[in-house]
Amino acid sequence: MSTTRIADIGWAILWDAEAKRHVYRQGIDIVFTDDRITHIGPGYTGPVDKTIDGTGLMVMPGLVDIHSHLLSENVGRGVTEEIGNPALYMSGVADPKPLFLPGHSMDSDTLAAEGLRAATRMAISELLLSATTTVVDLAIPYEGWLDTLAETGIRSVAAPMYRSAAWVARTGHTVEYDWDEKAGRKAMDAAFRTMDLAVQHPSGRLSAMVSPAQVDTCSVELLRDSNDMAKERNWPITLHTGQCVWDHLEITRRHGLTPVQWLGDIGLLSDRMILAHAIFLDHHSWIRWHTHRDVPLLAETGTRVAHCPLVFSRYGQMMESFGQYVKAGVAMAIGTDTQPHNMLEEMRLAATLGRIGGRHVEDTNIGEVFHAATIGGAEALGRDDLGRIAVGAKADIVLVDLAHPAMRPVRDPLRSLVYSAADRAVREVYVDGRQLVRDGKVLTVDRDEAADTLQKVQTDMLQAVSKRDRLHRKAEQVSPLSLARG
Repeated sequence: MSTTRIADIGWAILWDAEAKRHVYRQGIDIVFTDDRITHIGPGYTGPVDKTIDGTGLMVMPGLVDIHSHLLSENVGRGVTEEIGNPALYMSGVADPKPLFLPGHSMDSDTLAAEGLRAATRMAISELLLSATTTVVDLAIPYEGWLDTLAETGIRSVAAPMYRSAAWVARTGHTVEYDWDEKAGRKAMDAAFRTMDLAVQHPSGRLSAMVSPAQVDTCSVELLRDSNDMAKERNWPITLHTGQCVWDHLEITRRHGLTPVQWLGDIGLLSDRMILAHAIFLDHHSWIRWHTHRDVPLLAETGTRVAHCPLVFSRYGQMMESFGQYVKAGVAMAIGTDTQPHNMLEEMRLAATLGRIGGRHVEDTNIGEVFHAATIGGAEALGRDDLGRIAVGAKADIVLVDLAHPAMRPVRDPLRSLVYSAADRAVREVYVDGRQLVRDGKVLTVDRDEAADTLQKVQTDMLQAVSKRDRLHRKAEQVSPLSLARG
């Protein structure tokens, strides 16, 4: 056993279980032995193997990223941030973003596989540096996926995706569906085999989440069977819902109900379900459906929402609004979805866009967002030992440098961290009591090596765009450079 004491802490964010809220405490010690927090309070006098001077630190729980696509996003850096499709209500998820996904029709299968691993490692390193200790990875499994997650040291939830239909954007202004239920079933069976391997992984830090891909691409039978198997295994389940205007239009065309109401009708709404992203619901100004039942229905059923504001802000879209969902009683959690995988930046956007979307300065505050990024995510995973600093909780702990200029003057350090310093002030990160970040450097990922691989993968991917694009455009025609070449 190994015991670490963080002594005389400047500011600590602790979980008050009775009040069900985070609170500030100052001048205390936090002690963890191996993977568990064992003591919180002033003047610890027990035996220790290591003491950390906490006088210049804020100690906080690690954040929980409830929704991320680790393998697909980082290769699009400098490419996908400003592309979308105005003819598809600004969303680029079906067209043109799929042109810039790794591993699709690339010239080198070996390079594609290396790229998936490098992208996963780079994304996790970004999460660790932004105070994140748990991540849900929604992915198409590749060889070595689970081991790659485990090797980084982060706590990972494997969520292999599958579906009954693929999106087809033949015209650029419509989305059609290529249905293959047999292939969807086969992918579902493979996903459950992968999830079984995740929970059995020798690292002890991997778990599973059932992940039928999208509300509009899965048959009702696939969704119901997925939900039944999630219940049987006591696993959470997640489903992309309300992520674009056209998934609302498609489900209302098929069923005469909004996606949320249809999911309620077929028995999928519950506190086990995490809807990603639940933005375009019946009340949204871009939808203006004749009912206003979606948000109350989520609250009544305990259904959770994974909120990822950055990726939607790039399309000129936002939730309406984070604070209104919270006030209605919806259980909220925070995810990154896209690159850069930075939970602190997502929190800043959630708070800022919450006030814009709610058209009120008091719509959303950092305390609510922090709760969603910690307790909200942990509860969605069914974990009462994550997202909090409390005796018996996992030693998933973040140390923030209060002396960093972006944190000073120190008055409300959480607010300063989110609005000013972000990842620049994150000094040390522990997962299961193991140090993964020291002095702002990730110890388990060679970031330069991963970046070198991603450079090669992106070059290969961009060269292949014209072969895959319906109009045979080159990459720079689909995603022009910010400035003209001189």
